[in-house]
Amino acid sequence: MALVLTQVYLDSKQKEELAERAAAVGRDSSELVREAIDALLLGTNAEDLRRLDRASRQAQADLADMIGTLDANARAHEAFMKEMTRLRAHAS
Repeated sequence: MALVLTQVYLDSKQKEELAERAAAVGRDSSELVREAIDALLLGTNAEDLRRLDRASRQAQADLADMIGTLDANARAHEAFMKEMTRLRAHAS
């Protein structure tokens, strides 16, 4: 794909945050801008992305809670099985 030089005006905060984000992910600012334009052209807007981010964070928190519950259940089951083994040995 041939790239065409295009000038885009950003306010100073946008430029600074874009540079910080690019550095954090190890990519060029121009790559991130092209990616944002692609998302816009596909019909994704900022509010969709915010909703997706909130939903993803909630799903991550829900999964962490489920894992905690499953871990607690596994520990309780292990303790129960140890007690059953102890009682069987004591009954013999």
